[in-house]
Amino acid sequence: MKTRKKRKFKKRYWLLVSLGITIVILILLLYKPARYDPSEAAPAAEGRRQVSPYLTHELSPQLYNGVQRDQPFDLIVTQDGINDIIAHSKWPRKSDGVRFSAPIVLFVPDGIVLMTAANMKGVEFVVTIVAEARLDDDGLLNLQIAKVKVGAMNITFVAKAVAKRMYHQQLATTPVDTEDFRVRVAASIFNDQPFEPAFKLEDKKVRIEKITITHGKLTIRLSPASD
Repeated sequence: MKTRKKRKFKKRYWLLVSLGITIVILILLLYKPARYDPSEAAPAAEGRRQVSPYLTHELSPQLYNGVQRDQPFDLIVTQDGINDIIAHSKWPRKSDGVRFSAPIVLFVPDGIVLMTAANMKGVEFVVTIVAEARLDDDGLLNLQIAKVKVGAMNITFVAKAVAKRMYHQQLATTPVDTEDFRVRVAASIFNDQPFEPAFKLEDKKVRIEKITITHGKLTIRLSPASD
């Protein structure tokens, strides 16, 4: 009798422990970070231009004019500006059954934070991705994912492993130009491959010399580069 009671007690005990762990995990997953404000990402329902005015009237002219001068210059990207560009893109988007919407970007000292709502089968989570940009002693740039969270749960290790596997699967099935700047950026983010941060704008080639990230602002130092 005592043995049966002990077994029942142990069964109930571990059932309660499992239930408690499940509840804690759900609380962590459903946690809404205080700094995520979807209203900052929501475009107006009507009268919204298809292309961001910040992109066409401020950022692009700043880049083009700076490159034409053939001397080092600073390209300044504001947090509000980048969010305006994002808001003018097509949202929501779906990937593998997950619906992503209302993304916002935050510039914080030495990092870029992307936050977005993710809806899976009617349950909504907030996904947070923290990225860092580092130039090494040889001038090579590496864009790294420093942290990935769903709600308050850190899933960085799993997310990076899955992203790396998907990146290699994509390479195996789709031919890519490894010299394309966008491809090199993807290789850096998903496969931890530093790259020469140089690209062409029309007939001019420029190189990223320095990246500085402060609250609300990203400053990229660019200089002329030779082929």
